[in-house]
Amino acid sequence: MTTERVIRIIAGTFIMLSVFLSSVFNGSALKEPTWLWFSLFVGANLFQSGFSRWCLMEKMLITLGVKPGGACGTACESNG
Repeated sequence: MTTERVIRIIAGTFIMLSVFLSSVFNGSALKEPTWLWFSLFVGANLFQSGFSRWCLMEKMLITLGVKPGGACGTACESNG
């Protein structure tokens, strides 16, 4: 597993954990419409993209003409 994938998994886990902790300790009920749902969505997508190597935002950016590539440049693409 590459560092980019592990970072996505860790970042997704931290976002989902922060939503859970905010819900428990700040009294934000997840049954009410809040911005916590957006954070949970982002965290879940980061988490799953770390395992599946599929990211909707990445596909959308490539469609818009952004060059694909890893955080460390072309060296990562050859190791892929």
